[in-house]
Amino acid sequence: MVSQKLVVKNESGLHARPAGVLAQAASKCSSNVTIVVGDKTVQVKSILNLMAAAIKCGTEIELRCDGENEEEDLKTLVDLIESGLGE
Repeated sequence: MVSQKLVVKNESGLHARPAGVLAQAASKCSSNVTIVVGDKTVQVKSILNLMAAAIKCGTEIELRCDGENEEEDLKTLVDLIESGLGE
């Protein structure tokens, strides 16, 4: 398992559009992808789980990838989050 801590930069947090972008990118990953926020662990491949987590701007998250291609998957998703998820 590999992981990295990040801060969500999107002004509106992970609302529908950025959550959809992240879930779609994660669904292409071969590893299991989760976000740890506070005491919650969220499956990233589900837009509904991401939205239910109510991750706001400025929230520190830990992105975890576990499985085949985990390092490549982590880099891809970290780059996507740091770029603002298309916003």
